[in-house]
Amino acid sequence: MKALRFYAPEDVRLEDVPEPQCGPDEVKIRVRNCSTCGTDVKILHNGHQNLTPPRTIGHEIAGDIVEVGDDVNSTYGTDWAEGDRVQVIAAVPCGECHECRKGWMAVCQNQTSMGYQYDGGFAEYMIVPRQVLKVDGLNRIPDNVSYDEASAAEPFACAINAQDLLGIEEGDTVVVFGAGPIGCMHTRIARGVHNCGPVYLVDVNESRLKISADAVHPDEVINAAEVDVVEKVVELTGGRGADVVITATAANITQEQAIAMAARNGRISFFGGLPKTNPTITCDSNVVHYRQLHIHGANGSAPEHNKRALQYISTGQVPVKDLITRHIPLDDVLDAFSIVQNGEAIKVTVEPAAATASV
Repeated sequence: MKALRFYAPEDVRLEDVPEPQCGPDEVKIRVRNCSTCGTDVKILHNGHQNLTPPRTIGHEIAGDIVEVGDDVNSTYGTDWAEGDRVQVIAAVPCGECHECRKGWMAVCQNQTSMGYQYDGGFAEYMIVPRQVLKVDGLNRIPDNVSYDEASAAEPFACAINAQDLLGIEEGDTVVVFGAGPIGCMHTRIARGVHNCGPVYLVDVNESRLKISADAVHPDEVINAAEVDVVEKVVELTGGRGADVVITATAANITQEQAIAMAARNGRISFFGGLPKTNPTITCDSNVVHYRQLHIHGANGSAPEHNKRALQYISTGQVPVKDLITRHIPLDDVLDAFSIVQNGEAIKVTVEPAAATASV
């Protein structure tokens, strides 16, 4: 079968490899869609400390089961069968550490990941390892959800985790930095799940702003390359500032601006990680102190966030279909990386197998 294998930074190859064999406590799936994100681009250029090469990468996975290991259903109390349509979590908690026992699976200290320690979804077939099955991380795709939508449930789950921490209330003013797919998802979750007030979408890339604004229709689009974004938000909020600020971009200045524009009792999510070579910001601690600001980190998700994402997609509460603007065959998978890197689409999905059973 064909698979995209990572060997080293800038050395990623689409090659023929043996089709994986399913063990007694594993499930084998035919991958229908594996969507791409900025993390995939970072891996292409820089690798990752948790990624052991050679490794098949790709972690936003949906497909259908072609084989169920003999011990799976009896061991995990499941009823998986050949032909079931499934979505796979990306971040795999251990289920046993202090954090997992507290219910904080998104910050499991022993977390492993699809496409890092286990072969991922840029392949025609892949194995769902026992570690995923152990924590109930294989999810049935609702009948009215397509494979490409289901593959978007993983980044969607990460955004759900972040917004759970923020306590967004009805009518809150929300600022989202970053007009990529995650910024679009944050916009829709804040509205569709939390019934927030106005949403202001911020970016420095005019074309990306236009593409995303046409999809999610923020109340205001702010090009931070052209205006002082803090002054603009303060002006739009009548001098009060934003109730919630989400920095869904890897830019130091956005985190500093988030603190500066937050209203009293404002909540801030540092969602986008900063470059490891420049991970610090200047924080006016007195602003945090006197305005009683709440600053949260968030980057991953727990298995239950993936289930909620699929539910929100299925009910139409948070649609994602129109955010998937490019479909790329596995043969052209490296084109997907350049499209993501250049911001030429909202969400890009790779299709290793023709999704003949999709809706």
